[in-house]
Amino acid sequence: MKVLAAMSGGVDSAVAAARAAEAGHEVVGVHMALSKNRDQTRSGSRGCCTVEDASDARRAADRIGIPYYVWDLSDDFHDLVVEDFLSEYAAGRTPNPCVRCNERIKFATLMDRARLLGFDAVCTGHYASIRTDGPDGAPSLHRSRNMAKDQSYVLAVMGPDAVGRSLFPLGEYETKEEVRAEARARGLGVSTKPDSYDICFVADGDTQGFLERNLGASPGEILDADGSVIGSHQGTHGFTIGQRKGLGIQHPAADGAPRYVVDIDPSSRQVVVGAAELLSTRELIATDVISFEPLSVGREVRAQIRAHGEATPARLLEVPTDATVPATTADSAAAGATADSAATGAAATGAAATGATATGAAATGAGADPDAPTADSSLRVSLETPIRGVAPGQTLVLYDGDRVIAAATLERRA
Repeated sequence: MKVLAAMSGGVDSAVAAARAAEAGHEVVGVHMALSKNRDQTRSGSRGCCTVEDASDARRAADRIGIPYYVWDLSDDFHDLVVEDFLSEYAAGRTPNPCVRCNERIKFATLMDRARLLGFDAVCTGHYASIRTDGPDGAPSLHRSRNMAKDQSYVLAVMGPDAVGRSLFPLGEYETKEEVRAEARARGLGVSTKPDSYDICFVADGDTQGFLERNLGASPGEILDADGSVIGSHQGTHGFTIGQRKGLGIQHPAADGAPRYVVDIDPSSRQVVVGAAELLSTRELIATDVISFEPLSVGREVRAQIRAHGEATPARLLEVPTDATVPATTADSAAAGATADSAATGAAATGAAATGATATGAAATGAGADPDAPTADSSLRVSLETPIRGVAPGQTLVLYDGDRVIAAATLERRA
């Protein structure tokens, strides 16, 4: 296949590109320049997409022996990820920018460009696996064997068609050290490079400062569960559901127990705090559903609301009739089998469902199918055990075992 390898400048994407080339694919490396600040540099493990990262990616591509380009996607990244992050916090919601970046940049904008240039698939260094056990043999997204690094949660929003045109060569590795060892064996200079963490466009790690600089002050009141004013704040964007520290409360609770943010209302500029039990819920309601296979009421699943959180046993109480579902044509299944076979021996399992269009939330990109149904009805999930800290704007991902079956955006607790 003709494969576009997204190279961040880190060890994971470098090894993934090398594995794809070793599998016999025609690989071209591309680095996505996402920062508008051309002078931004890394600070240890903080920040990414910097000048240093672009240079590291180029050296890795040279070592692998593949062509290499830099694509400036900073405008798209700012408009679709950074602005979304700010607007969601301003609305009292809790977004995950990594989810949005995967959805709107890496598997929408990047994949659209790749398809227009004649590439069959996009290869990345994400920790997830692609198999062909979906409906009628369609490609499906699974957890990585390395559960500590598993990224299936943040990839779920890419949708089934994008999965069918992706390669994740690192999904079968059990530890990160295995990846670093392979990088060393291949002579890749990034073998000891630290992993990036936190929010990439907040290089100093000060998310609160970033929000304050961009959203400004909007003073309001902090209330207890009874409606009494117990403090003040400079903006609801400084809070998230479940937050315990930095609340600015002037009066301790009568029982001395800690208090948590249980509600945020940007319109009234009020933040409500209360006891931990007010955060617990056994029922979730979500919208913008992306389904990898048909969903049915009563089905038992596992629900996850955080990238590195636990998946909780759950049951579907209500499913939308217009959720995105995968193409199940013979051509799709055949393409998936071809890609899976081509990757054998290089751990680059995946599929190239050529001709498929981005669907679901991934349809935000330019290649969206205008005739695709919009998923605006609700998904309702009952949890076997209560969970705490559910915040509007979080991503809900449903699993059957280690296979992703759906993703949606949490709206509220029931």
